[in-house]
Amino acid sequence: MEDAAIVGVTFGEEYFAAAQLGDQRRTRRLVELANKIAGHPGGTLPDKVNSPASLKALYRLMDCEKVTHRSVLESPRQRTLEKMAATEGTVLVIHDGTELDFTGLKSIAELGQIGDGGGRGYVAHNVLAVVAQTREVLGLAYQHLARRPTVTKKETRDELRDRADRESRWWKTASKQIPAPAPGRRQVEVADRGADVLEFLDFMESAEKHYLVRSKHNRRISLENGEKTKLHDFSRTLPASGSRTVEVGATARHPARTATVAVSWAKVTLLVPVQPRGEIRGVPLTTWVVRVAEVDAPPNVEPLEWILLTNVPVNDAADANERIDWYQIRWIVEEYHKALKTGCQIEDMQFTTEARLQPAIALISVVAVSLLQLRDASRRPDAETRLASDLFPALLVAVLSLWRYGKQRVDLTVHEFCYALARLGGHQNRKSDHRPGWLVLWRGWTKLQAMAEHASALAREGCGST
Repeated sequence: MEDAAIVGVTFGEEYFAAAQLGDQRRTRRLVELANKIAGHPGGTLPDKVNSPASLKALYRLMDCEKVTHRSVLESPRQRTLEKMAATEGTVLVIHDGTELDFTGLKSIAELGQIGDGGGRGYVAHNVLAVVAQTREVLGLAYQHLARRPTVTKKETRDELRDRADRESRWWKTASKQIPAPAPGRRQVEVADRGADVLEFLDFMESAEKHYLVRSKHNRRISLENGEKTKLHDFSRTLPASGSRTVEVGATARHPARTATVAVSWAKVTLLVPVQPRGEIRGVPLTTWVVRVAEVDAPPNVEPLEWILLTNVPVNDAADANERIDWYQIRWIVEEYHKALKTGCQIEDMQFTTEARLQPAIALISVVAVSLLQLRDASRRPDAETRLASDLFPALLVAVLSLWRYGKQRVDLTVHEFCYALARLGGHQNRKSDHRPGWLVLWRGWTKLQAMAEHASALAREGCGST
């Protein structure tokens, strides 16, 4: 798999060169605008596209009939699928949704309810492709902008099952857009508790696709000896077959911690419910349950427990630990959502029609991937030997090296560039510090753009050589 530059002209060409927008002129304009926004991802649209002519071009492009959410997203989506097909290791196809709040856009009547019902916007169901072995983000494989409908309390079970826009369908709808891997390749679709929908699990099995889902429901199961019981109850009786540590993120009440957990697993069969709620084939599903339970949790902290379901066989401790690693990688999609909202401020757009807003969401959603890829570039095995100029524009390399080292360095490596960028963003570069994440790199990136523009302006006036 070939790398693309993080920014510069190759970013837009990487993802949008094959866009189906009706003519090549629109495609070229989309590439140009993607490059500008990737260089200035933060702020409002006038901040991202900081010239009146370019901003007007963006508005005109979003107003074209052929420029839709689907047409903008399709080319990047296909490029991501190509990368997935070319990856030899396991690719994790991570599903998750996030609410996009556009409550202030009063003129767009088509928005759905979000939050407690008082807000308006979309639920963006995103599917992110990540390489399991390296945690490298390949791209956005699919995005669906869903609207939560307003339903009555009198809705019957049959009416709920037949409703085309019910939330439990979103997982299967998204999975249908992800082709099964070619022979010799492995893809695993990973999701949190919201995807513990029998309709989704049944579809995955019928499509011969792999899944890993955190269980939400204490389903009826049968064991290999024929005994019938409940999934969660049974998993909690399994003896620990090993232990390990997992990283637990910070919450509003508790700091991040490293938790020691006991690991157990077993093969089970999910039984057909007496009253199915979705569209299923009505056959039992063979699956494996992996339970992760914290040992000796800190005082006043609820112990960590994950009950994971997967149709990828778990035969030993190595298999169980690999499934746990896969589930931990799911957190990257949460980082992606933060990149969308904090890094790219996607909710600050002020379009007045849905026809303009949706393609802009698609464009920003692809650009947000570049923030995660910036972090990935600093962590690749070749980061300490690869030249920064292979991935980043020469002007940025020159300006950053001058700021960090007091001289222009054409031999600056990707590792040196990213750590200098992190330093610019507030990272102290101490050996005891964690490796820089996308947020501190983004802060440095934003500052570097302003520095480069200033240097470029000075050069035009003959005040410098850069």
